[in-house]
Amino acid sequence: MQNLRKHPILILLIINIAIGLFTFRSFGLSWDEPLFYDYANALPYAYTPGEWFSGNFDLQNAYGSSSSDHANRGPAYILIARPIVSLVETIGIDNASAWHLINFLTFQLGIYLFYRFASKWMNSISALAASTFFAYQPLLWGHSFINPKDIPFLVFFIGSMCFGFELVDEIAEHGKVKFTKILAAAFFLGVATSIRVLGPLAAILTGLYALSQLDKIKLVELVKHFAVYAALTLLITFITWPYLWTNPLQKFIEVFSFSSDNPTQLTVLFMGNQYKADELPRRYLPTLLGYTLTEPTWLLFITGLAIGFWKSNNRQKIALILTLLWFIIPAAYVILRKPPMYDGFRHFLFILPPVFIFSGFAFGKLFELFKTNWAKGLAIASILAFGIIPSLQLHPYEYAYYNSYIGGTSGAFRQYETEFWLTCYREAVLTLNEEAPASSNLFVKREPYIAAYYIRADITVYDLRTDFGKAQSGDYVLINSRSNEDIKTLKDLPIFLQTGRRGVDFCVIKQLP
Repeated sequence: MQNLRKHPILILLIINIAIGLFTFRSFGLSWDEPLFYDYANALPYAYTPGEWFSGNFDLQNAYGSSSSDHANRGPAYILIARPIVSLVETIGIDNASAWHLINFLTFQLGIYLFYRFASKWMNSISALAASTFFAYQPLLWGHSFINPKDIPFLVFFIGSMCFGFELVDEIAEHGKVKFTKILAAAFFLGVATSIRVLGPLAAILTGLYALSQLDKIKLVELVKHFAVYAALTLLITFITWPYLWTNPLQKFIEVFSFSSDNPTQLTVLFMGNQYKADELPRRYLPTLLGYTLTEPTWLLFITGLAIGFWKSNNRQKIALILTLLWFIIPAAYVILRKPPMYDGFRHFLFILPPVFIFSGFAFGKLFELFKTNWAKGLAIASILAFGIIPSLQLHPYEYAYYNSYIGGTSGAFRQYETEFWLTCYREAVLTLNEEAPASSNLFVKREPYIAAYYIRADITVYDLRTDFGKAQSGDYVLINSRSNEDIKTLKDLPIFLQTGRRGVDFCVIKQLP
């Protein structure tokens, strides 16, 4: 009990993990997962000394069956997570669910790091309130199970900022730093950089924070410690990213250039219109930021922004400005540069923590206004309800959340992408397994391998786009609602079953007459 009072974040983590343990099996595989996990299974080849000296070592073998898509994607997270996933599988949990559990637990690490970073400026209760508000955003909660790319980057970026700033504070206060402190900062930054080339933004912001403390830090000490920090970061990035091994600098520049362009043939449903991913209007990100976070978010952010800067001294204001730049720089890049965007703004989920850190100042002011504990509890519960209630209604499709400003997910349906990652295939296929006669055929419009993971053994899965010529009367067709495919594909066929929430069909199964 004493630890819970001293570290109240443990209460939130215990609650979250308990919920996760009861629900992780209900999330379906997302579009990106199977091939990415195949990449994880292939990676040990790159770290096997016997292969190095075999005389025919080929790094291509470490990228899995989707080497053209994943070779240049840093695998640090799946490299770390795969052994844990394998351990979870030994207790009888299927591979997809094991990954979903570990993805979710990784997000809980991010919640702890968020709390630790927020505590730099506010008391533990305000930091806990901000952390809870952040954790219970339906968008983030849903992604935390099914997204092994963007959520880990979010987590390790938070860690890079948290331990990077703590490293600077330690140098400023003591002049010397324990090696473990440098190693923690370098580890999170190295892994973040391996996952996404935007990781070094955390290093830049940490470096600027260090420069702002030069009146308290001897330049020689700063250079000495940062040299070790940089060397360890580069080493960790290199070790966890086999793609760099043949030519580190050239390969990194190549990946940076590729990521800046992010070429894709995908189309995106936005405001009722279909856009190519590289032709979206500048309002795309601001619109989604307004509609996919819970209703109190931006009011609390703006209020917290004013309170935070008003109550801080000049030194603290510099740190807050740098934290705000964590959000502003990537957001400005998207709006001004207009890189290709798709799947909502999942690639930029990592810019959200500053929004919720500043909300902590607003929570602190709220707690000052309410004198009794029950009043404070009622106030925070009312704010959290904006995220918790829709999450319960949408489960396990929380990531498809839209707020009431657009009429909820049902109001956004057919106008914006909702369940764009096809996780509904699990529920649809499991229902079909119960109702379809023996030896049935299922034709799938997109990513049939997801349906195949859940299908009954006697049902054959085909790709609708290449195998529809084999279809016969009575066969089934699974179609998702991404980009309104369900109403454009075989639109005259009767619907056999529907999968969705709140009056929204995320995918349908039709039957050939």
